[in-house]
Amino acid sequence: MSQPVLPVSAIDFLNDLKNNNNREWFTAHKEFYQQQLGFVEGFVDAILANLNLHDVIETPTGKKSMHRIYRDTRFGKDKTPYKTNWSGSFRRATKYRRGGYYYHFETGNAFIACGFWAPNPQDLKRIRDDIAFDAKPLRNILNSAAFIKSFGTLRGETVKTAPKGYPADHEAIDLLRYKQYLVVHRFTDEEFLSAGFFESICQALRDMRPFLDYMSEVLVTDINGVID
Repeated sequence: MSQPVLPVSAIDFLNDLKNNNNREWFTAHKEFYQQQLGFVEGFVDAILANLNLHDVIETPTGKKSMHRIYRDTRFGKDKTPYKTNWSGSFRRATKYRRGGYYYHFETGNAFIACGFWAPNPQDLKRIRDDIAFDAKPLRNILNSAAFIKSFGTLRGETVKTAPKGYPADHEAIDLLRYKQYLVVHRFTDEEFLSAGFFESICQALRDMRPFLDYMSEVLVTDINGVID
């Protein structure tokens, strides 16, 4: 059985849009855009179906997961009206499954990610407290062969020295310094444009689960291990 494929025409549309990022061109090509959007929604539906084989996602459809192509130009210097990528996110179901998945399809910048981009202060403290108490469970995940092969290392912004309340010489200071806890898998253009792109995405999403399961356990229990 053949794997779902992201059509070349959907990628070509984005590349053309990069060179013609204005309302006149987009309006003239809107019917083609809507056709390509439908193709991408179908591809993302297939990813969602596969993801639900090993996780529980509350996002109901690929269409519901996708971000709008229209940019908010009110506050930034970049006034181009349209995004030049297909992107979206899947939300994990219930408070017992924390975190979510993000996908971004674009020539030269195709990737999927998961984790905690802007954790609230309570969540960030809970993560750090768990690491400070025993960093071994997280290190075991980050040092596993599957994690290193798929993601390399943990990503995210860090504080320059030590976060308030934690000693600078703590043995896990490298993990405690993170303000974001992100896992990212980037695809080369060769991988992005290949027939195996779908399976590569699905494998990387499976490889993310140990990290998300660890974070979920940390964030849904208190310091005594009691479910919130």
